Amino acid sequence: MKIAVLPGDGIGTEIVAEAVKVLNVLELPLEMEEAVVGGAAYEAKGHPLPEATLQLAKDADAVLFGAVGDWKFDKLERALRPEQAILGLRKHLGLFANLRPALCYEQLTHASSLKPELVAGLDILIIRELTGDIYFGQPRGRRTAVDGHFPGAEEAFDTMRYSRPEIERIAHVAFQAARRRSNKVTSVDKANVLETFQFWKDVVTEVHAQYPDVELEHMYVDNAAMQLVKAPKKFDVVVTGNMFGDILSDEAAMLTGSIGMLPSASLDANNKGLYEPSHGSAPDIAGKGVANPLATILSAAMMLRYTLAQPEAADRIESAVRAVLAAGLRTPDIHSEGTRKVGTREMGDAVVAAITGKTITG
Repeated sequence: MKIAVLPGDGIGTEIVAEAVKVLNVLELPLEMEEAVVGGAAYEAKGHPLPEATLQLAKDADAVLFGAVGDWKFDKLERALRPEQAILGLRKHLGLFANLRPALCYEQLTHASSLKPELVAGLDILIIRELTGDIYFGQPRGRRTAVDGHFPGAEEAFDTMRYSRPEIERIAHVAFQAARRRSNKVTSVDKANVLETFQFWKDVVTEVHAQYPDVELEHMYVDNAAMQLVKAPKKFDVVVTGNMFGDILSDEAAMLTGSIGMLPSASLDANNKGLYEPSHGSAPDIAGKGVANPLATILSAAMMLRYTLAQPEAADRIESAVRAVLAAGLRTPDIHSEGTRKVGTREMGDAVVAAITGKTITG
């Protein structure tokens, strides 16, 4: 099983190193090859997604990705910015389904920004369509306005669009996922304003006819954002478009105590996937050894489960993370009184210890 390891920028190198350490201790037949991506690739190769890196990702069975981005690259033309690497990988690999589980561990209910009773037992799966919507829609650009409120002024524009096949395939992913959970899907749209999302709502409703055992509700995105902080446990599977999913999944991450706890999987039609934490490169803390590696380690567990068909190994990682949290170890983002603050490497070492049956010191 070949894994392309793309650490990227900032804390990406630190957190990916811990995930690789965890994978290695499982003693599975894994072949891992590393390559540069993002800002690191731009500095080394002149492009955020060099051809060699893209080819490695195409040839691999799965991709383990860290994070990309740094403020020092903000003045580059958009095509050369680090973030174009992840967009390019999604496009070239056909990674249309992004799965982001928001799970609040029992030991972290007090780390959430919400009251413990609102998040205790929280288990949401947000399914975000990943290759359509306003992120990829054409035309886009800047021009001189010929109409509107200010004719003759400079304006910028992006195009929101979805085709029927794009909506159908992500809807099938959501309904099938719901069948493995609690048989409930919330489809989030803005059908009251946007024609694109009236179409989304119509198509999701049509696909739902093939899943009569699954409950479907439709919810406007502004209400969904409110309900996530009012009554988050009312959700099970949430399916939505690219932009809304980007925003709502980050909001859901904070319900769990920290975005440093949120893994993600981006899958193609055959379950080949790119696995990454939901957070960014955090250049302000890069190199300090304080980043939380658990989202990346849990992303590696998702990789084992969804793409590499190693569910028992995935279970071992997830159980080890629970054991480490139960022992009271915390990185700074989830630290609270009565727990022991540890760094990136020590947290990774603790997960390895839990997997191998060694004692974890809290």
